[in-house]
Amino acid sequence: MDILGKLVEEFKLSSKHVKNVVELLDNGNTIPFIARYRKEQTGEMQDVVLRELSNRLNYLRNLETRKEEVIRLIEEQGKLTKELKKDISGADTLQRVDDLYRPYKQKRRTRATIAKEKGLEGLANTIMAQEVSDEEFKNILGTYINEEKGVSTEEEALSGAMDIIAENISDDAEYRAKIKKIAWDKGIIVVVGIDKEESTVYEMYYDYKERVKSIANHRILAINRGEKEKKLKISLNINDDIIDLLNILIIKDEKKIANTYLKAAISDGYKRLLFPSIEREIRNNLTERAEDDAIKVFSLNLKPLLMQPPIKEKNVMGIDPGFRTGCKVAVMDDTGKLLDYCTVYPTEPRNEIEKTKAQLKNFIEKYDIDIIAIGNGTASRETELVVAEMIKELNRGLFYIIASEAGASIYSASEVGVNEFPDLDVTIRGAVSIGRRVQDPLAELVKIEPRHIGVGQYQHDLNQGKLDEALTGVVEDCVNSVGVDLNTASASLLKYVAGLSTKVANSLVNHREVNGKFKSRKELLKVKGLGAKTFEQCAGFLRIANGENILDNTGVHPESYAVASKLIKVDYKSLSIDEVASKLEIGIPTLRDIIKELEKPGRDPRDEKEKPILRQDVLKIEDLKPDMILNGTVRNVVDFGAFIDIGVKEDGLVHISNMSDKFIKHPKEVVKVGDIVKIKILDVDLKRRRISLSMKQI
Repeated sequence: MDILGKLVEEFKLSSKHVKNVVELLDNGNTIPFIARYRKEQTGEMQDVVLRELSNRLNYLRNLETRKEEVIRLIEEQGKLTKELKKDISGADTLQRVDDLYRPYKQKRRTRATIAKEKGLEGLANTIMAQEVSDEEFKNILGTYINEEKGVSTEEEALSGAMDIIAENISDDAEYRAKIKKIAWDKGIIVVVGIDKEESTVYEMYYDYKERVKSIANHRILAINRGEKEKKLKISLNINDDIIDLLNILIIKDEKKIANTYLKAAISDGYKRLLFPSIEREIRNNLTERAEDDAIKVFSLNLKPLLMQPPIKEKNVMGIDPGFRTGCKVAVMDDTGKLLDYCTVYPTEPRNEIEKTKAQLKNFIEKYDIDIIAIGNGTASRETELVVAEMIKELNRGLFYIIASEAGASIYSASEVGVNEFPDLDVTIRGAVSIGRRVQDPLAELVKIEPRHIGVGQYQHDLNQGKLDEALTGVVEDCVNSVGVDLNTASASLLKYVAGLSTKVANSLVNHREVNGKFKSRKELLKVKGLGAKTFEQCAGFLRIANGENILDNTGVHPESYAVASKLIKVDYKSLSIDEVASKLEIGIPTLRDIIKELEKPGRDPRDEKEKPILRQDVLKIEDLKPDMILNGTVRNVVDFGAFIDIGVKEDGLVHISNMSDKFIKHPKEVVKVGDIVKIKILDVDLKRRRISLSMKQI
């Protein structure tokens, strides 16, 4: 297979750029480095495209390796024909290769292998060939009776031969391909409730049918979970009579006696082996498709969450709400340094509201607090009411924000959390995390495994290896697009910088602690384990404020320092970009990036995004009325809509049908996590605490 040609065709990119990307990857370059510093070679491919291309490249290479292996294994058995080799070489999926290999694969003991041990393969071949007369067949059948091999009667011989035929039909790649196509085109997924009297979240699926080719991905994940929890039973129904189809394909003359047994073998092969195998495969393919889509949605949600603008130069109080154990409070200065902490009990069962206000007011005055971040979990609503009331009493420029506390408890008990605050109680660490993720969402959220951040759907049901790989890529792209302060960044943040492993990130932090702050990027080469190649990959993403060279606080790569220095001396604003590029002998994309960095050293791309909504007063679900217009923050985007924080405890749902006046296939076409949107209240269900919203005609 021409892998490069295949990639060019699939991605609709120039062969030159695809070839360059493959060479760059093969030479050990990271995706963030290629995306940022090799734009001329890639045609300015985005990091997302580069990752997709890299994944597809790996798949196609694995496919070629598997083809070679299968050809070798069949050849060793002396069964490789020119036609079979051609079919395997032309296969375009791993599944097709495995289907072609299936008849030659070493199997565990089956009814067919036992029959072969009894010497009945020749009889099976005779029946399949359909070339002998009825009289000849009777004579041939008698020759297979062999008591020493365990064949005492004609019935036993025929039974064994039919087992072999059944397995051969099930293993035949062409039959499998035909039936799989019918299953995809006409198959129906049938779902029933195991106990239809039991009330569960799966009730809508207690008597449910949908075509295989149209079933939505989120429904696949939902019914899979219901099956796993033993609430649902799922099966595949193919309306076409496949046995009749196989009979037409295989049987030449229905009147022959031998073909009576052949028909029985076809029926058995389909019902016992072929259909269950294809059913599993269809289910697995649907699940894989649904998981891949869910992972994409999770990735799309994670990126804007990580890239939310930080609230800089503000002292923050983080509150992790609770009932019986109280609310944990942590105070951070504008750099995120922990200044003080305590526990207050404004909620049930103690209801120490006035005492709580006094303690919080003391912290606010003592540490000049600007913002209070309240976690959105248990007791959030009750805590918010007390905080809003207190803010009114203070009559100063103080705001609060409801922050997602997803993953805060994971961080609290993690090795990272323990290392940061070894003397703190695990619950206080959660309050620190909630406060800091308002100050710098990216720097704080990288301390938590991405899958625990809670912006997807069915994340615990997904392939965890695939999910982690995809989300790690998203975090890497975010970290490297923002850049990292070399002298303040934690090892948790540094390990996501292009080229830096966890080991090298820890080594870098240790070097900083022993030798003091870095004064230039060149000093990175003194860090243990950080060689020239790693330096090339990471240097441009690491920033040094107030260092020896102003370029060290920009995204300009050290390899371009000489060009940047020349550029400073050129009156580039009076020339066209082409003239400047020609004069400095540099590519236009790289030149544009250097100019952007020189015009705004230390720029943070997150500063250009809309700031989070800060509140001073509380809104209750009882205050909401149909047709009210409000601003809200997108908290999560799923296949069927988006959940919006509108300032009450419960997030409202904008269903996909209420997102746009135009037809859209997925909510991601309209919104992303962190967006500030204007919405209209459609309906408020106080009993079920559900809020229906619309973004149309506002």
